[in-house]
Amino acid sequence: MSINRDLAHLLVLPEDQANASIVNGFLLHPQLRAKSIQVLPNAGGWKKVVEKFKKTHISKMQQNPLTQMVLLIDFDNRDDRLEHINNQIPDDLKDRVFILGVFNEPEKLKGCLRKNFEAIGEELAANCASNTDELWRHDLLRHNQDELKRMTTSVKPFLFIQNN
Repeated sequence: MSINRDLAHLLVLPEDQANASIVNGFLLHPQLRAKSIQVLPNAGGWKKVVEKFKKTHISKMQQNPLTQMVLLIDFDNRDDRLEHINNQIPDDLKDRVFILGVFNEPEKLKGCLRKNFEAIGEELAANCASNTDELWRHDLLRHNQDELKRMTTSVKPFLFIQNN
């Protein structure tokens, strides 16, 4: 299924297969609008996520103001990684690019939770859809809080079907 580029949409650029598997679980949520999100091929490392974003996606995003993007990376226990990547995002795109990921690596989160990647993604999506952040408060995910707050106002309205 492909996205509709004439409507607001979200591209997700995962670092590796583990991150892609988490997103695949996220995609299973029944309230998710499937035509509003597209998972791109794995980049092969966080540096390659940044490289691919800069080389391929900056110009496309500047041409289409309806595109928003998640750079899904492993933070590898680096407090400075968010700032480092953020500094490479052009100012005119900063409000449409989000950097998320496990503070260590997804395998560590999988071990802590004793869940497979897809189940983790499903639970993260459920948290987003229900305006809760139980799993997002986990030690390996809580560093994402500021990015999640930004996403809630700009991405959630088009990504999830709202229950009235």
